[in-house]
Amino acid sequence: MLTIYGVYRSRASRNIWLAKEIGLPFRHVPVIQAYRLPDPAAPDAPLHTRSAGFLAVNPSGHIPSIEDDGLVLHESLAINLYLAKKYGGRLGPADIAEDGLMTMWSLWAATEAEPQAIEVLYHRVAKPPGERDPARAQAAIEALRAPFAVLDAALARTGFAVGGRFTVADINLAEVFRFALPAPELFDAAPRVKAWMETCHARPAFREMMAERDREA
Repeated sequence: MLTIYGVYRSRASRNIWLAKEIGLPFRHVPVIQAYRLPDPAAPDAPLHTRSAGFLAVNPSGHIPSIEDDGLVLHESLAINLYLAKKYGGRLGPADIAEDGLMTMWSLWAATEAEPQAIEVLYHRVAKPPGERDPARAQAAIEALRAPFAVLDAALARTGFAVGGRFTVADINLAEVFRFALPAPELFDAAPRVKAWMETCHARPAFREMMAERDREA
């Protein structure tokens, strides 16, 4: 059985969403980020990213990781591409061209959007108010205007990133762009991105994943 390591409040959410879309059974091991713990070295600390047991799975000490039929993989977007190709049916690529496009969009999201989107999240909502830097948030928003415009233009063709249907590319993109939701002005300026995100987030598998995330301690 597939094993997914990582709490819901991490990039493991991407892999859990995809598994739920596929209907793929999995064992969930809730590894928490060490920085979220007051004392990761405490004897009663939960399994975390610097725990010896988890470092034996991922020596880099990051979540998520998976184990599947003896294969260990790290990096959330790569994990999703693998799972979609192996188990995903229409969520995965129909041919090598779609495979290339799904990989392209996933890497594009990671490089062109995620570093700035996470800054928006941190400095508008995630950090305590006294630690937020409005200037950093605004700089990230300005940097994201171009990637939002690129994705908006791409969605004009069919409403989805690849193949005219909902695929793993949409999950990977949506999970990156979700970090930018605290900047609604970006979505208002890119109406196709806004509508596409609403479509992605209306999916039962996403809603189930988020409900479980909200219940997580």
